[in-house]
Amino acid sequence: MKILLLSKNNTRKPLSVSFWTAFILMLGLVIAVSYASFLYAERKTQETFAPKIETLKLDLGFSSYQKNLNLYIQQIGELNARVVELDNQTERLQSILKKQIIGKQKLPKLPKKETSEGQGGPFVNNQLRDQDVQIALQQVMNRIQIREDIFNETESILLKQSVLKDTLPTLYPVNVGYRSSSYGWRVDPILGIRSFHEGLDFSAADGDEIIATASGIVTAAGVAPDYGNYIKIKHGDGIETRYAHASKLFVKKGDIVNKDDVIALVGNTGRSTGPHLHYEIRLNGRSLDPRKYLKKK
Repeated sequence: MKILLLSKNNTRKPLSVSFWTAFILMLGLVIAVSYASFLYAERKTQETFAPKIETLKLDLGFSSYQKNLNLYIQQIGELNARVVELDNQTERLQSILKKQIIGKQKLPKLPKKETSEGQGGPFVNNQLRDQDVQIALQQVMNRIQIREDIFNETESILLKQSVLKDTLPTLYPVNVGYRSSSYGWRVDPILGIRSFHEGLDFSAADGDEIIATASGIVTAAGVAPDYGNYIKIKHGDGIETRYAHASKLFVKKGDIVNKDDVIALVGNTGRSTGPHLHYEIRLNGRSLDPRKYLKKK
């Protein structure tokens, strides 16, 4: 094979190129053109099908999301059914307890009729929304809260009339009121999530006196990560009180204290956002609602 090359003076000079050299050059040209065509076709394919693929992904994601919402609604329905069963059981137990209640105290009653806020159009295109789940969940939580209060009140009535009445702690541990609704489920002030608060928080000032709410023996006095400086007092029959976040302790393990003795000073130690007293009453390790037992001196 011959290739003609032109010089500056237009004189032709034949240049000989072997067959294999020409073949390699042609093959390279064909590969380059084919690759360019492939890239062009791929780009067109993406432009055509990418939106459809993304739409399909969104559809599949929504389907899974909707399935989870439906599952949550089903579980909320089951919780409501279990609350009704608990109500039936509570009524049966209360009919028995009424015969044991002494004096004019009456057992708390379950609400005969529970109402919820009006709602309209809970479905959009026959699909559940996040808002529907949140509303249903809040309604269940409200029903449970009402029943927790009733059970705590019933328990306190029975304990006050039982053989434990003489060992129950009844005094305010500090000379200030407590923050209402601080016993039970609440939003944790540090983590920002719902958690169960097993005591009362008294908004006392730093250095205020803390007193023993009943006579007993000190079973612990020291420091803990959550409680900070704390005291535990055993009052007998499985009843115990706890005092946390103190700035200073006046008692030690093994000390015998009398009702109304000063045992510590209010502080801001441990897991605390400011000076206050965290106070608990426990029966065999299980927390009781202190609001049901407190009374002024």
